[in-house]
Amino acid sequence: MTLLLIRHATANAHGMAGGDFVRNLIEKGQEQSHRVGLFLKKHDLIPDVLLTSPVLRAKETAEILAEEGCPKPIVEPWLACGMRPEVALQELSAYNRFQRVAIVGHEPDFSALVEHVLGAEAYSIRVKKTSVISLELGRNAMLNFSIPCRFLK
Repeated sequence: MTLLLIRHATANAHGMAGGDFVRNLIEKGQEQSHRVGLFLKKHDLIPDVLLTSPVLRAKETAEILAEEGCPKPIVEPWLACGMRPEVALQELSAYNRFQRVAIVGHEPDFSALVEHVLGAEAYSIRVKKTSVISLELGRNAMLNFSIPCRFLK
């Protein structure tokens, strides 16, 4: 399975009324999300299934990706802030029938997942907002690419 990790786009600052769970995308984040969707379409990387965290900024990112040609997002509670790599991999096994799966989620969860999958826990990986990371999952995991939003063309 090819796993695409898409970190949510830029959202309102911390400390807003309603808490972290309801922080929505700002205009820049909406533009970033469209850029990611167009990149996926242009490079024939549209996933077979799109999973998203239930947190508003991730859901909004995924919904914009759907506007650009990705499948309608499926909300998965295990993708919420605080996701553990072992849980993610176990939950993703339910989607093994798909060739390409995309997940929209958060930091530092995505960094921990990449480190775990690649056996790179001794290193510090940081996933920037709206980055796209492609991993090949299987017996031997492989990093296909990691591209920050500003380089997506």
